[in-house]
Amino acid sequence: MTRGQLRRMAELARDEGITVSWQEARDGMGGAVSSLLSLARRLRRARTLVIGDPFSRYVQLLLALTPARAERQITVVDDGTATMEFVSQLARGERFVRWHRRGVRGGARGLLFAPVSRRARRRLTPRPDGKRPVEVFSSMPVEPPENVTVTANEFAWTRARFGPPRLTQGADLVGTSLVETGVVDTERYLEAVASLAREYGATRYFAHRRESSEKLQRVSAATGLEIVRPDLPLELVARRGPVGRTILSFPSTVVHTLPLALAGTAVTVAVCDVDPAWLTRNASPRAQGFLAGVTGTATGAHRLPNGPTRSPG
Repeated sequence: MTRGQLRRMAELARDEGITVSWQEARDGMGGAVSSLLSLARRLRRARTLVIGDPFSRYVQLLLALTPARAERQITVVDDGTATMEFVSQLARGERFVRWHRRGVRGGARGLLFAPVSRRARRRLTPRPDGKRPVEVFSSMPVEPPENVTVTANEFAWTRARFGPPRLTQGADLVGTSLVETGVVDTERYLEAVASLAREYGATRYFAHRRESSEKLQRVSAATGLEIVRPDLPLELVARRGPVGRTILSFPSTVVHTLPLALAGTAVTVAVCDVDPAWLTRNASPRAQGFLAGVTGTATGAHRLPNGPTRSPG
């Protein structure tokens, strides 16, 4: 699903007059080496680098291979909840570690990759004299570290390009990859989804791109929900419509982005907190606090009271 969404986004970028060069960076070691060699000259000459997920080891490798130049600007474009963790870790000078990972070293592979990660972190740290500027472009609520510029993504292009959507009477439920990342227990997640669908009359389940087919089959069997695998990011899918008057979600990126993308419509975005009892034994000690922070800072979303047992309002 990730690859499919990227290809569709590449089509939209071309429609907007942007030249797109597709690299099969994750097609084994050969693909990674070929992509790095292809990009090396462009990276050396570029005055501005726009990157996505700063936790990605491939992105970190690209940054590490990029010569340090005082005049080069780096812009991080990421609307994921991990952006909140990235900005905090950058401000504290810590290693970049995803919030759902236990520990800080990342195992043997993490130790081997540590020099590359350190070099990438230096590239993402602006100089006090204003040279080597760093910008974060995101819809997430973040406090900019010293000398880092934060520009708010208000989804103006999305609203101008698509919609407004046709609204359906039922509710839509947004899936998450919390089970796949080992944070939430599978059975507890299925129970919560079934409870939300029953209480709010949900008819569709928008699958996260990382959700496994096996889990989605179980969701369908347990709830009768129509499983939808979006071919574009959900913000664009919802803006094109049709979409339910109520969109239900667990703590995730969409509780921040959908209210922006759907501004001016009658859609209500509602978020259901993750009960601590749903967490697995292997969940990171930071997981509960991080998820609570995602919900607590989502000013455009309605917070469901007492979990998936009462309807909003």
